[in-house]
Amino acid sequence: MPADEQGPDDRSAIEAELEPGEAATEHLAVRNLGAAEATFRLGAADGYYTENGRFTTLPAGTESTAAGAWIDLPEDVRVAAGETVVIPFEITIPEQATPGDHAAGVFASVASTGDADGSTIGVESRVGFRVLVRVDGKLAPALTIDEAAADYTAQWNPFRPGALSTQYTVTNTGNVALALSDEIDGRTGGDRGDLLPGESRAVSIDPTPTWPLFMVGDTLTVHGSAPGDEPLATSAETRVSTWAIPWPQLLVIAGAALVIAALIGGRRRSSARLERAIEQAREEGRQEGADAVGRS
Repeated sequence: MPADEQGPDDRSAIEAELEPGEAATEHLAVRNLGAAEATFRLGAADGYYTENGRFTTLPAGTESTAAGAWIDLPEDVRVAAGETVVIPFEITIPEQATPGDHAAGVFASVASTGDADGSTIGVESRVGFRVLVRVDGKLAPALTIDEAAADYTAQWNPFRPGALSTQYTVTNTGNVALALSDEIDGRTGGDRGDLLPGESRAVSIDPTPTWPLFMVGDTLTVHGSAPGDEPLATSAETRVSTWAIPWPQLLVIAGAALVIAALIGGRRRSSARLERAIEQAREEGRQEGADAVGRS
C-alpha cells in the first residue's frame, strides 16, 4: 500500500508529476498478515485498464516498456508475522519520455504451490497499487468514437415501443488519462471507467424504448475528463441509426384495411341486391299494368 517514511498513508494510489529526466522517491508498505515470517517479492510493471474498467498490470515474465520500467525498488523484502515494513523506491523519468499520463503498478507477491489434476503448479499472489505519473509538457485530451452501431428489437405488441440498443468503441487518442461517461440524445447513459492514452474500450448502452419509424437513431456523445488543479475535458459525438420497420403496426393497419374493404364490399353487394329487387318489382308492376289494360 502507498506510504510515507512513517508508514501507510491514506492514499489509494501514488500520483506524481515530474519533468523528463527528473526523479522522485516514494514509499510502499508491506504488511504480513500471516502467522509466520515470509519473504515477499517486489516488482513494478506497466499498468492498463481491462475491458470492464479494472486496473491491472502486465503478467509476470512480460517486459515493461513504459512507466513500469521507470520504477526501481528492491527485489524482495522479509517481513515478520504481523509486522509492516516500509520500503522506499525511486521513480526516474527518461529524458525522452513523452508528455502526458503514464501508468504502472507496484506490487508485493508471494509464491505458493497447489495441486491441479494431480500436477503441482506454482501460484503467485499479488497485492499492489497504481502509480500514475504525469510527465510535464503540453497536455492534449482527445477521444474518438469507432464502430458505433445501433440494433432495434421489435415489440410484437403494436401498442408498445420496441427497444433501441447502442454499441460503440471509444479510443483515448490524447495523452491524458480520462474518466469516461456517455449520453444518448441528451439522456445520461452512465460512467464508463477510466481510459489511459492509447487504450480503447467497447461499450454497450442499455436499450431505450423507441417506436419503429422505419429509420431510428440517436446522437451519441462520449465525454472524457481529467481532474487536477486545471481540470481537462474533451468529448466526441456521432450519430447512430438503424432500420426499424413497424411490422406489428403495419399488420394492424393491413387487418383494419381488410375489415373496412370487406364492410364496403358487403354494403356494395347489399346495395346491388336491393337495386335489383327494386327494379324487378318495378318490372313486375309495369307488366301487371300492361295486362290490366289489355283486359279492359
